[in-house]
Amino acid sequence: MAALICGSLAFDTIMTFEGRFAEQILPDQLHILNVSFLVPSLRRDFGGCAGNIAYSLKLLGGDPVPMAMLGSDGASYLERLGSLAIDTRHVGQVDDLYTAQAMIMTDRDNNQITAFHPGAMMQAHRTRITAESDVRLAIIAPDGRDAMLQHAAQLTEAGVPFVFDPGQGLPMFNGEELAHFIEQATWITVNDYEGRMLCERTGLSLQEISRKVRGLVVTLGAEGCDVWENGERTNVPVSAPAAVVDPTGCGDAWRGALLFGLEKDWSLVRCAELGNRMGALKIAQRGPQNYVLDFQPE
Repeated sequence: MAALICGSLAFDTIMTFEGRFAEQILPDQLHILNVSFLVPSLRRDFGGCAGNIAYSLKLLGGDPVPMAMLGSDGASYLERLGSLAIDTRHVGQVDDLYTAQAMIMTDRDNNQITAFHPGAMMQAHRTRITAESDVRLAIIAPDGRDAMLQHAAQLTEAGVPFVFDPGQGLPMFNGEELAHFIEQATWITVNDYEGRMLCERTGLSLQEISRKVRGLVVTLGAEGCDVWENGERTNVPVSAPAAVVDPTGCGDAWRGALLFGLEKDWSLVRCAELGNRMGALKIAQRGPQNYVLDFQPE
């Protein structure tokens, strides 16, 4: 069974600041903020939510089908997906735009400052979802606003259950739009901050949201994650990483594991346990798509 992954493909430029952001920013001078960070370490990685989730799912033995848009500079990403044997049937290309670009700076406490240029991602709505015999599951990850709205509606029309994972795209939507996503979705995943924003904008509590879907997961970083089902909360403890090297793509590794478990009809708690393990594996390596599997999922 294939999993359709609607989201971004992006190039990540990742920089490491060896100090702490908090030590460089004067709270009483925010109105005239002008700071510069020396970043001795810089690298460029393949990234984007769709690419990262697909990488995680493929590592586990799943069958990811990313649905995303590349720009005129996207040939190397297509080659990358091909080398991983990831299905590219729904990866489009726009000739007059760049591929989405994320510039990510991480300090010594793993705080991050990110600048994101959406580029071709904003044309992702050009690709329409229709029923396909091998696609039985999907995820709506951060993408262009129109694409997220239209793809959710199209998945509902096609009868494909999907995970709503708004991520950093959540602020693009008002309460009414988010409530409609909830009505369409089968599962929802957010981090703690996004969960609070989702509740604030919809006027619904986490308990209430969980009663409208099959399951809601709130990831909590070092505290693991909370699995909400029918108003009941279960905390799933974190898996300790071998080292904390780079948080970039950790949540996407988690979501790839979620899709793997859902494909196999696992309980949501069991999916979350695998997600925590994949997140721990990724955070110990630099880059969102450079880690390797060192265990067999059970």
